[in-house]
Amino acid sequence: MSETTKRTAEIARTTNETDIALTFSVDGQGASIQDSGVPFLDHMLDLFTKHGHFDLTVKAKGDIEIDYHHTVEDIGICLGQALREALGDKKGIKRYGNAFVPMDDALAQVVIDISNRPHLEYRAVYPSPVVGQFPTELVHEFLWKFALEARINLHVILHYGHNTHHMIEAIFKALGRALDEATTVDPRVKGVPSTKGVL
Repeated sequence: MSETTKRTAEIARTTNETDIALTFSVDGQGASIQDSGVPFLDHMLDLFTKHGHFDLTVKAKGDIEIDYHHTVEDIGICLGQALREALGDKKGIKRYGNAFVPMDDALAQVVIDISNRPHLEYRAVYPSPVVGQFPTELVHEFLWKFALEARINLHVILHYGHNTHHMIEAIFKALGRALDEATTVDPRVKGVPSTKGVL
């Protein structure tokens, strides 16, 4: 990657259920502007952005009068598409990332392979089905659509915890940190880090 290469992307997606505009920069400063209509998701994306040293802006309007599902799902889709576009040919990246993050009583681990082979392995059980008005099942929905559209291999392991908010917060912080590691450019890497010659 040259010094002038900007690893950024802008995604716009409009359906009968949602209208989303998203901008993402891999090499950011942790700047986050979130307006999704889903306050808990906004909070989690703030954490993801800050801990990954990305820049992320999300403006979304969705059918939240029905529930949060479509909005959360479609933001996951857009963020995954933005990551894939921003990384381009993936030359020089470390490819793999791993992060453990404690949050008081909770400990989460996220492991990433930017492999062009989408998979989500999700090991998380929460004591509560909701945080405020946010259904915890939507964490899986978001992560699966993000991994699918980014075409990454994403393993999320929630080792333990008592407070559902803390547990999900640890996951999103770990996601940011693991992705930061995986997308870091390593000057020792020539081309892409794969014996196949392509990612």
